[in-house]
Amino acid sequence: MLSIQKKLVVHERGQPQEVIISWEQYLQIIEMLGLDLDDAAIADLREAQQDRIAEKRDAY
Repeated sequence: MLSIQKKLVVHERGQPQEVIISWEQYLQIIEMLGLDLDDAAIADLREAQQDRIAEKRDAY
């Protein structure tokens, strides 16, 4: 599980406005969510998922 070290920015009334995290943690989150993948990688993953659903064992 990812542990996030963060700084919380609040406005005058104490309501949260922003969260600041380190660049390394930001990159970890982006990678975990798959937001760093290009269109070709996403298409490959979708194709692999369809192969798995169709039980095409020879595809992998």
